[in-house]
Amino acid sequence: MKSVTSRLERKLFLKVSVTKTKVVRPTKSTFLGFTFRKNTKGWMSKPANDRKKRLYDKIKAVLCRKKACAQPLAVTFKKVNEIVRGWINYFRIGSMKLFMEDFGQWLRHKIRVIIIKQWKNCETIYKNLWKLNIKLKCELTDEDIRKVSGSRLGWYRRCGLRTANFLLSPKVLAIKNADRPGLVNPLEYYLSN
Repeated sequence: MKSVTSRLERKLFLKVSVTKTKVVRPTKSTFLGFTFRKNTKGWMSKPANDRKKRLYDKIKAVLCRKKACAQPLAVTFKKVNEIVRGWINYFRIGSMKLFMEDFGQWLRHKIRVIIIKQWKNCETIYKNLWKLNIKLKCELTDEDIRKVSGSRLGWYRRCGLRTANFLLSPKVLAIKNADRPGLVNPLEYYLSN
């Protein structure tokens, strides 16, 4: 550190901040939210773990059930889309395909919880899921839909059941309505550009 600092100050006439400057291995460093890893192709950048955690925290704040269920889905989708698009646009140069896949699954699960909770009553949940079943031609039985609507499991567990995942799939969530934008699929958005 001393040799690097003295060289920068003597030869290049730069001031080095002792508190901010450090000499570390590339895999343990973070620079503008990126960290680095090496694979067979060479060195690649990826988002640092603290930035990934910050993304989860931002989305959790927006999708807090008390707040998100009290407002229309259009508002929630718009806020989520803005956060996800902005984060992906900033970290696009990094390699993060697996993270985007996991994050997308988690995000859709949280959105399903909000949708089902907004429907509230067992009969409303049943009616809306049955409409989706007919519209999408999924051929799910009456019993499958009643398992979700009449279940005594919590909201999160109820939305993890196969029927809810199948009827409120990524394609369904991505459909735009007149007032509601479609939900962005993080993996598709990352791979698109």
